[in-house]
Amino acid sequence: MNPLFLVISAVLAYCIGSIPVAYIFGRLLKNIDIREHGSGNMGATNAFRVLGKGPGTAVLVLDIIKGIVPVTVLASAFGLSDPLSLVIIAVAAVAGHNWTMFLGFKGGKGMATSLGVLIGLAVQLPGLRIILGAATLVWLVLFLATGFVSLASIAAAVSLPILMVVYEAPFAMKVMAIVLCIVIVFRHRPNIKRLAKGQENRVQIFRKRSF
Repeated sequence: MNPLFLVISAVLAYCIGSIPVAYIFGRLLKNIDIREHGSGNMGATNAFRVLGKGPGTAVLVLDIIKGIVPVTVLASAFGLSDPLSLVIIAVAAVAGHNWTMFLGFKGGKGMATSLGVLIGLAVQLPGLRIILGAATLVWLVLFLATGFVSLASIAAAVSLPILMVVYEAPFAMKVMAIVLCIVIVFRHRPNIKRLAKGQENRVQIFRKRSF
């Protein structure tokens, strides 16, 4: 591990994570501040609701890429392959998304970018692929069963540290999983309150057509 290269990589990862994709799309497509519409969040779910399916999908993909690139391209470019370095870069990318320097250090909830860093880490460390698959399955099952993106995200985040322990991931990865879990749950506090009150919005995937 080269400390200088690690610092440079972490700073660049934060900058990449800071790119406010949903905000940019809102300005370009509808000349709006997406933070003032829908849930006010700068994530893919709100982009789906406010901007439509196409832009929402694009926001989701780009937010995921913001996590993949730092732990693959940046890490490889600077010769950083040990678990601790990868974890620092990964957390920096998620921090950039959640607290973007471009918008007063206020950003999204970090779920898509967290997925991106997990995908990137699974590319670098094949042993993590089963953990990524299991956490994704948790999200998918909860989402399809309830229609709540927030509930599925929280459940997947909570499952991540457990899966890291069960499958004996490197210690640094376990610490990262705990940090991501805490951050994601903390950022979903408004959703948790709405879920408790029965006021959370569902995402309707299969809509019945009227003839």
